[in-house]
Amino acid sequence: MKLRQLGFWAVIAALALPACAADRPGAISGYVRDASGIPQMGAVVEIAGSAARTLTVFTDGAGFYSATDLLPGLYSIKVSVPSFLPALREKVGLHAGGNLRLNITLSTLLNAMRVAPLRGSFEDDDWKWTLRSVANRPVLRVFDDPSASAEQSPEQQDHDLKASLSFLAGSAAGGYGSGSDMSTGFSLERSIFSADRVGLSGNVGYGDGLPAAVLRAMFSHRLPDGSGPSMAITMRRFAPSDPNLHNAALQALALSAGDDLTIGDVLEFNFGSELQTIQFLGRVTAFRPFGSVNLHLSPNTVLEYKYATSLPNTRAEKGYDSAPADLSEADPRVSMANFSTRLERAHHQELSASQRLGKNKMQVAVFSDRVANTALTGTGEVSAAGGCLLPDVYSGTFTYAGDTLETRGLRVVLERKLASDLTATLDYAYGGVLDLSKPDVELQDARQWITTQRRHALAAKLSGTVPGSHAHWIASYRWINGPALTPVDMFNSSPGQSDPFLNVFIRQPIPTLGFLPAHMEALVDLHNLLAQGYVPVMGQDGHTVYLVQAARSVRGGVTITF
Repeated sequence: MKLRQLGFWAVIAALALPACAADRPGAISGYVRDASGIPQMGAVVEIAGSAARTLTVFTDGAGFYSATDLLPGLYSIKVSVPSFLPALREKVGLHAGGNLRLNITLSTLLNAMRVAPLRGSFEDDDWKWTLRSVANRPVLRVFDDPSASAEQSPEQQDHDLKASLSFLAGSAAGGYGSGSDMSTGFSLERSIFSADRVGLSGNVGYGDGLPAAVLRAMFSHRLPDGSGPSMAITMRRFAPSDPNLHNAALQALALSAGDDLTIGDVLEFNFGSELQTIQFLGRVTAFRPFGSVNLHLSPNTVLEYKYATSLPNTRAEKGYDSAPADLSEADPRVSMANFSTRLERAHHQELSASQRLGKNKMQVAVFSDRVANTALTGTGEVSAAGGCLLPDVYSGTFTYAGDTLETRGLRVVLERKLASDLTATLDYAYGGVLDLSKPDVELQDARQWITTQRRHALAAKLSGTVPGSHAHWIASYRWINGPALTPVDMFNSSPGQSDPFLNVFIRQPIPTLGFLPAHMEALVDLHNLLAQGYVPVMGQDGHTVYLVQAARSVRGGVTITF
């Protein structure tokens, strides 16, 4: 009797369990990504079963979707995302109480054209929906989940890290310390904690004797109030200039700090200082403050006051990748007199007004300069035996100790954009220069004949990009109305700035293989191409050498940006 009862209840349980299981709901979930594996946030996932009811869910920041409380049966899943073709999965079976994982990979129109499947009427409607304007598409939901903001595309992540490598030949021919004639430069900059940036850059030169090298480390931080303090330390070593100096190499250490601050939309402040310590035939130190204040009278009118104690760095205008590598703006400008080191010390003040009128920009400025122990540039075969100059072993130029330059002057700049890829600039300047008051003097006696003279200078500059090849180029010519050993308005950092006489700069992109994550460019930089402005003086050995505003130089190479 008991066996019969046990068998009866077993049969009842066997019949009841499938009926109960049939009512147990299931779930369908998964990830929506594109062909590159990037999660798609806000994708519309429509899940339609055999019943008339259709469930719609959205993906989160990680591209994940989940639909629960689904009855067992067959389902069709359709995924729609702007800029992608709709994806459809049909006859997806869901068992009772099951949790089905279904990942969807979206394709663009270009990927779909590689394989052309036959489309039915249902898919035709999807194509029409895809080609609608973005305004008619479903609005993506925004989630407060912080993990969603951490999802970045590779393109966005690339902006956090910047690196470049350059291989250059040719010296800048700027006298002692202008750099090697063969060098390798590098720069690396990384964004950390979204508001901070750290960077490391340097340059290593090659040549006879001890190599020249420079290394810089920097850190900057952006505060919530908009200010941006920064700090950098630069270490540099120049090769010895002559065996008579007992292989003495110049070593320089510079610590710089700066900050910028904006008050409303009216005032902009930029200020800082640099402390230089130089070890060369003794020890010399220099403190170089700088600062500027911009007053925006209107969106098109700006008044600016500027104070500087060193020559401006103008390579940034060219986008010259060797600029952060050779760090020419950090050069300690030194000369030698009676075998003692003389450090150039400058004070520049400037007041300017800039106005924009349509495609035209105009600037009028007045300035006051005082440069003590001016480091002049010369070219020719010389030695340091006389103790009055520093030869450069790479470029065949030298640095000569000049007199003090004290002058006031004015500048007028007119810039016009002739086309989207062509800009013209005219620059007029009037001010003092250093010049020889007596011709045909001997080099060791030239300093006593150097005086300040007034000169006019007019410069024309064209810059643009070549269509098709995307080559960036700058051509300029700066004329002066008489002989001079220094340029007129030597602290000019306006858009009209250009080096003396004829100069050409070309930056040409080089095609690379598509799988390489780098951008290559060829660089050519020509200074004073016609070798103008050479002032002859008599060297110690009876040969003629020249003092110049800018020596002719040819520099070129390849830069690789990652």
